[in-house]
Amino acid sequence: MNPIIIILLVLLTVLLVCLLIAVIHTLLLPKKQTSYSLSEDKERIDTYSEKLSRMVQMETISDRNDPAVEKFLAFHALLEELFPKVFATCEKVEIDGNLLLKWKGQSSAEPIMLISHMDVVEAGGEWKYPPFSGTIVDGKIWGRGSADTKCSLMAFLQAAEEMMADGYVPACDIYLGSSCTEEIGGSGAPKLANWLKEHGVHLFMLCDEGGSIIMDPIGGVKGHFAAVGIFEKGYGDVKFIARSNGGHASAPGKNTPIPRLAKFISRVEKKTPFRVAFTPAVEAMFTRIAPYAENFGLRLVMSNLWLFRPLLKKVMPLISAQAAAMLQTTIAFTMQSGSAGYNVLPQEASVCANMRYIPHQGTDESIDVITELAKKYGLETEVIYRGYPSKSLDLDGEAFAITQNTIATCFPGVGVLPYVVTGGTDARFYDGVCDSCVRFSPVLYGPEQMKGMHGLNENIEAGCLPGAVDYYKEIIKAQEKRMQK
Repeated sequence: MNPIIIILLVLLTVLLVCLLIAVIHTLLLPKKQTSYSLSEDKERIDTYSEKLSRMVQMETISDRNDPAVEKFLAFHALLEELFPKVFATCEKVEIDGNLLLKWKGQSSAEPIMLISHMDVVEAGGEWKYPPFSGTIVDGKIWGRGSADTKCSLMAFLQAAEEMMADGYVPACDIYLGSSCTEEIGGSGAPKLANWLKEHGVHLFMLCDEGGSIIMDPIGGVKGHFAAVGIFEKGYGDVKFIARSNGGHASAPGKNTPIPRLAKFISRVEKKTPFRVAFTPAVEAMFTRIAPYAENFGLRLVMSNLWLFRPLLKKVMPLISAQAAAMLQTTIAFTMQSGSAGYNVLPQEASVCANMRYIPHQGTDESIDVITELAKKYGLETEVIYRGYPSKSLDLDGEAFAITQNTIATCFPGVGVLPYVVTGGTDARFYDGVCDSCVRFSPVLYGPEQMKGMHGLNENIEAGCLPGAVDYYKEIIKAQEKRMQK
């Protein structure tokens, strides 16, 4: 028999055996369903909704060109009114409008920190309810910041308020923090982190935004899942510049600056220059989500990554931009400039891009890759800002276990998914003082809430607030149990 035919038969046999093993593994995989329901405790819902509404009513837009510290100090005063026991009990540190509260525990060893930013983005456009009205209607609190992220700030301050009212003293120091510059990537969180460093504080765990309880995470998978962000990609701004001698537009030459930029952009858009790979977070996400898939084919693929990983690497970018962003460094072209006249060829034209760097092809390597590609089109690359991916939360570590167990306690029936945070949070600034940063807000972000964040008609379900308060209480108690072992 022809050797090539023999080789092909062997390969086919191996493939069929592998496929059979995958099918058997999938058939043995128990199917799961999630369950989640909003609280019906009207007294708590009304109390928490009113406090969050008051917080939303105070406009706290952050602006790179105007620090506006006074309005953030006024917001601190509102918090003191809403949570009097917290402010009476805690040591207060205020740094340029950023707030840090230290709740003294029985020990200063292995403290934990809960953070959520107080600033919000602008609120232009036509809203259903005025963006700073804090309107409570249809079981929701409406307004800028209701979901991003004054809800979390309210929840952990309320948790501390109630625990203090019960006479609870934490086993370790608890830090409650809120920056006023998160939405502009400003210096607020770095200043708070630096205060901790200067005072010799190294956190056991930090809890910030980044993930939440979400619905129907991908096509073919229904239900509620707690998406726990375990790291965030690095942030970067880059400018690509094309130069020439300029000239009159009546007699254009070839490869003038703007066409060169256009060719470069087209090349990047058609075929990404960055390496696609599965991180442990993405692998864990698929492994955990597989039992919830509605059809057998999807369960087969997601529960057998050892066989279907190459296929998923090709398919995921086609499923959604969010899926693609979890597998590779991304680049988005955002601003451009050329000549000031319709009939003038520019001596210099440029396009700016925002990049988000994946750990497996880090910041420096990704910049080198895009720089070399730009050179082929006669472009210069100027790095405006160079940020790095954060440290990853250990999926086998104590902090993730505490998070997972607390979710199971407060939201029984909700699936837990490790998640790659493709945006930016304040948590990235705490890497120097904390080895375990958990990016999870214990609130429900359904399609309506996701659409409203940084957009029109931002709102949060009032019924999810009691669960959020309970979650932060349990996180504090979990650390106490851990320290007592």
